Amino acid sequence: MSAEPRVNWTLAWQNMALRRGPVAWLLRPVSWFYGALLTVQRTAYRWGWFQTHRLDVPVIVVGNVVVGGAGKTPTVIALVEALRERGWTPGVISRGHGRTPSSEPIPVLTNSHAQAVGDEPLLIHRATGVPVFVANRRTEAGRALRLAHPKVNVVLTDDGLQHWALHRDVSVVVMDDRGVGNGWLLPAGLLREPWPPARHAQPSLVLHQRPLNRCAPNCPMPSGVPSFEATRTLSPWAVNGLGHTRAWADWAQTPVDAVAGVARPQAFFDMLRQGGLQTVHTHALPDHADMGLYASVWAAAQSHLLCTDKDAVKLFALPGIDLSRVWRVPLELSRASHWTDAVIDRLPPRL
Repeated sequence: MSAEPRVNWTLAWQNMALRRGPVAWLLRPVSWFYGALLTVQRTAYRWGWFQTHRLDVPVIVVGNVVVGGAGKTPTVIALVEALRERGWTPGVISRGHGRTPSSEPIPVLTNSHAQAVGDEPLLIHRATGVPVFVANRRTEAGRALRLAHPKVNVVLTDDGLQHWALHRDVSVVVMDDRGVGNGWLLPAGLLREPWPPARHAQPSLVLHQRPLNRCAPNCPMPSGVPSFEATRTLSPWAVNGLGHTRAWADWAQTPVDAVAGVARPQAFFDMLRQGGLQTVHTHALPDHADMGLYASVWAAAQSHLLCTDKDAVKLFALPGIDLSRVWRVPLELSRASHWTDAVIDRLPPRL
């Protein structure tokens, strides 16, 4: 049984952009035009022709230079936890990709719907409990957050590395095992911006995330920018929609389904299989997929359904779903390399 009614062209294009094949070469001239537009835009901000807005508290931008999820949301969650341990009071802002656009900033509440605020902001708020605001413009989200929560003294943005209208004090580039793909700009490659960047555009640090037992990507690094490694693993415990906990490895000999509406569904499926699930049926959906479109599939499923945390915020809210059979498997990000300390140490003194 498959919940995917058509070819996932986004994933097909991402696989193409890992190599410099015929299609990539065909799109190369378009990438030159895209690069020229980036240069003009960045120059306009650098020289003050476009205005850069500042919040009255430090801002940490967590983003990536390639298309597709590289692990930004787990990075934000880990940073929030580390900041609180160091005495900071963090808040998070986002555009809320996949949500219904709105003209005003929206606070993310525990009972918010992903369609209104976005699945990633909702996941961050539920995982951390910190204030989260979404808006079409990140600056407006930041100002609304500070107005509603004046005790917040540091703001993190989930994504937004290429959003130069908001001043950042620290920028964290997250990379995964794809590295920079074929090294070309969109649409011939995966890069949202040139890499390695020019000196004036260098990030504060780079975090390489990779699945356990997989080598870190070999990609060029800008001179003088510190680089850290972190491993991504699935928690050994799954949690269903009723809040019950169970080791998902218990289903190693039982047919189960798995769904992932993330940028790289296969990465989730691979980690499940590496954990002992050999007979899993998989449903690879587009990133930020509307789970309601496949409600009849989930409702008719007779086996257990394993999903990512990001998908669970939408699946658990669907009517007619047997919540005892739908299980989220959290993603855990190691902090053994002390990369969180490196981020926090680059912040200005706490007021």
